[in-house]
Amino acid sequence: MYMLMYIHCMTRKYSIAEARAHLSTIIDQAEAGVAAELTRRGQPVAVVVSSREFERLRGKQPRFGDVYGKFLERYSLEEVGLEDDFAVSVRDKSPARPVSL
Repeated sequence: MYMLMYIHCMTRKYSIAEARAHLSTIIDQAEAGVAAELTRRGQPVAVVVSSREFERLRGKQPRFGDVYGKFLERYSLEEVGLEDDFAVSVRDKSPARPVSL
């Protein structure tokens, strides 16, 4: 059973030339949940996945400021053991590293 699942769910590899010749098959496989890895000169360069999988991977991640604001609505800094100016003491105020251009 495990072997059958592995064979059916594993990523298939195609060179760019093979991908051109088998595009409809690659699309059908992606829709079925099987990713296709595209290679150029043997090196992976792209992966074809279903749009459903792409949306899952990309996801709508909340912005830090929004999450932090909700946290502050729910908890006070004093409750979690922080002072209002805690960030001032942990921020590195030294000049940036030197860069030669």
